[in-house]
Amino acid sequence: MKNFRTLLVIMVAVSVLGALILTLGLVRRSGPDAAAPDFVPAEAGSGRPTTPTSSPTSSPTGTPTAPPTGTGRPGATRPGTRPPVVDHGPRTGNRVALTFDADMTDGMLFNLRSGKVASYANLKILDLLERDQVPATFFLTGKWVERYPEVTARIAGNPRFELANHTYGHLAFTGDCYGLPRIPTQQMTQDVARTFTIVERYGGRQTRYFRFPGLCHDGAALAALAPLGVTVVDGDVVSGDPFATAWQPIVRAVLDTVRPGSVIILHVTEANAAMTDEALPHILAGLAARGLTPAPLSAVLGDGPADS
Repeated sequence: MKNFRTLLVIMVAVSVLGALILTLGLVRRSGPDAAAPDFVPAEAGSGRPTTPTSSPTSSPTGTPTAPPTGTGRPGATRPGTRPPVVDHGPRTGNRVALTFDADMTDGMLFNLRSGKVASYANLKILDLLERDQVPATFFLTGKWVERYPEVTARIAGNPRFELANHTYGHLAFTGDCYGLPRIPTQQMTQDVARTFTIVERYGGRQTRYFRFPGLCHDGAALAALAPLGVTVVDGDVVSGDPFATAWQPIVRAVLDTVRPGSVIILHVTEANAAMTDEALPHILAGLAARGLTPAPLSAVLGDGPADS
């Protein structure tokens, strides 16, 4: 009888202990340190799953590592070195690069919000390039991408289009640059890095090409870009399309100066370059008459595949 009572006490103690352990385990799993699920179901009607946001890459010591610098992409250079500045490609062959800047400043955003301006995204240009299967390279500001994500996705989705960097908010990197507000020197590197991060989310043909607003740069501006491993692309054919009131002068400015290897600077910012879509068919016809063929910037500069 004594042995039976002892056994009964032991069994009760074991049961209580097991329940206590289970309770503690449930409390621990439901606490703030509980592991997040690998997959979160989509919200009703969203049409797509929601996945957890990835954390910054960390080194074995737990220190965040630097973001990738796009090594292997067209225009990539060794980080830490002064970036090269190019105006054009080799003067051989028959290729030229059509490049379109997508500017966006705080003032332009205000114009959109106030209704003063309808659009800074010229979709007629995209329609023409897509219809005629013309390659082009787009230098995008981060604020333009944020304002026009669907248009950016359209550009990135075209295998004939390349994406490049034109700063975040189109601030001047030097003094006296066409009246643009100047960015502080200590903010230059982060401004350009931020824009690469924004643009890279869209995939497509990403590059490490960069263009300064107004083509304004000096030694300090170039030094600020050294950590990013980029190539600065100015251009040798300035179309003069911003604020032009007729398309004919734009066409003349391009066709009078274009040569093999040229980098042609145009704009896709409709309200600030309203004549560009009207000039573009005449530019393309004039290039064809001169035996010149538009190609991606990487191909013109010798950074891309020969059949681009």
